[in-house]
Amino acid sequence: MAQTEKKGGLLRKSSASKKPLKEKVVLMYDEIFTTEDPSKCNPRFWEELFLMKVNLEYLEGKLEALDGEELMKIKDNINCLFQHCIQALGEEHPIRVVNALQTLCALIRGVHQKNKSTSGFDIINMLVGFDKAELCMKNLMESLDSLLCAEGSESLKSLCLKLLLCLVTVTDNISQNTILEYVMINSIFEAILQILSSPLSRREHGYDAVVLLALLVNYRKYESVNPYIVKLSIVDDEATLNGMGLVIAQALSEYNRQYKDKEEEHQSGFFSALTNMVGSMFIADADEKISVQTNEAILLALYEAVHLNRNFITVLAQSHPEMGLMTTPTSPIPTTPVTPLGTTPPSSDVISSAELPLDADVQTSNLLITFLKYSSIVMQDTKDEHRLHSGKLCLIILTCIAEDQYANAFLHDDNMNFRVNLHRMPMRHRKKAADKNLPCRPLVCAVLDLMVEFIVTHMMKEFPMDLYVRCIQIVHKLLCYQKKCRVRLHYTWRELWSALINLLKFLMSNETVLLAKHNIFTLALMVVNLFNMFITYGDTFLPTPSSYDELYYEIIRMHQNFDNLYSMVLRLSTNAGQWKEPASKVTHALVNIRRCCFSQGCFWGHKGETGHLGGALKALRVCV
Repeated sequence: MAQTEKKGGLLRKSSASKKPLKEKVVLMYDEIFTTEDPSKCNPRFWEELFLMKVNLEYLEGKLEALDGEELMKIKDNINCLFQHCIQALGEEHPIRVVNALQTLCALIRGVHQKNKSTSGFDIINMLVGFDKAELCMKNLMESLDSLLCAEGSESLKSLCLKLLLCLVTVTDNISQNTILEYVMINSIFEAILQILSSPLSRREHGYDAVVLLALLVNYRKYESVNPYIVKLSIVDDEATLNGMGLVIAQALSEYNRQYKDKEEEHQSGFFSALTNMVGSMFIADADEKISVQTNEAILLALYEAVHLNRNFITVLAQSHPEMGLMTTPTSPIPTTPVTPLGTTPPSSDVISSAELPLDADVQTSNLLITFLKYSSIVMQDTKDEHRLHSGKLCLIILTCIAEDQYANAFLHDDNMNFRVNLHRMPMRHRKKAADKNLPCRPLVCAVLDLMVEFIVTHMMKEFPMDLYVRCIQIVHKLLCYQKKCRVRLHYTWRELWSALINLLKFLMSNETVLLAKHNIFTLALMVVNLFNMFITYGDTFLPTPSSYDELYYEIIRMHQNFDNLYSMVLRLSTNAGQWKEPASKVTHALVNIRRCCFSQGCFWGHKGETGHLGGALKALRVCV
């Protein structure tokens, strides 16, 4: 006799003498997938159905097995099932509500998977029918809104968010998901904010709520008026904004912790010992294997918050003990197999500063520091497509921050000093800096360190031009603020100058290869303009006269690179071709730097007369 088992709705395998035994809910599903109304023979069919435990696998598999023509034949029954699911959401019995939510998830996924090439309007018709779509979707959204705002079961709230995430993510391109028009009309924005502002709800559902909000904001954001964009841009409630910041900080901290754990595990492993024996010959290959799945969903949420809501900028600087993190025990939540954007929420959520451990030995942190650490990890390996997109989004977020006046104020505030341990790509010619040796500095120093690190470590054949342009733009915006407000930042500027000169050298060395893919003159012009800014206005924001002297010394010491750049752009600007105009712009921009280089004779002459570097550079500035 065959062993009793439960797989695909079967309770017992078939044999020669007996038919396969199926669950009752599976038999009821089979009735729905016929052309006749299942409630004809059994008037209580729909009431009984929602008392049965949902078999998601069987229901989705059944939908997937049908072709388009067969699906159209049972359209009335599918519509009826969808409508009865919505009605069941208003029931007092929680079992009916849970089963209705899970059935809706299965229906939405199953119909979309079967009709990927079908227009959104046809899918709406298949699920609910055009004639009843507006009313049914209104009732659905009102029911979900009520469940999310109620003080009832946290499990039900979790399933409501899972259903909404399922609804939003069933299509690859969210703007092609026509059913979201009803989510725009019947807003659940206030319900999401309520979750984020409540410590208990945020602990249980904060991650899903933040991801859902980020996705809804992106629905046809450039094509029509999106009410979620408008509402998010005017949120000024401190508890809500702080709640959103804590959820994002926790998710990024979780990523940083996982990476650090893997890094430590890797360094203590066999391969690490082997590389030490052979002189770290394979260190780069070893560290490439340290990989943690990136979280683009939470990055998108951070971008939208920073980009749309100026009040959120204050949240970036909100101090709290660094999250390592404490895990908060949570009650088990029934879930459906829905994971938006291929990400998983962190294991726990930080709720409020009152719930965080206050320890004198714990490093004070904030959302911006956590984000900078995350960026330093993600931007190490841009060969991976996911990391490339994540790195680009990180730089876009940093650009938004660098453009904001208030953000610049706390970035450059001498009274807000932090020790930021950025992750650095392992390279043979440098040793890893010890964490304990890191100084406490204004946060802008960490941003500049991150930009310098990126510039130095990504000069490769698969040149990430877009990322380099954004990186240089961020540096330029920070310098503009320092010049405007006369902020004299104590920073090791020589590292930045050296990185920029080496970048120019790389562009020239690989001119032929890079010009086949990119307009390298745009990037070269941006770098040259940075030097022009230092030369022309450096005395207003460089910390000391000796820093200004070091700038001239560095330009003169590396004059050969600027001479070579001038020769290259002069050659291309005098020839008719596609690069004539961009090369000419670089030629004109090099005037100040070439004056410095041509003054070498004056420089060394005065150095010999005065006997010290400062006097010579003073004479050089007079010549220039």
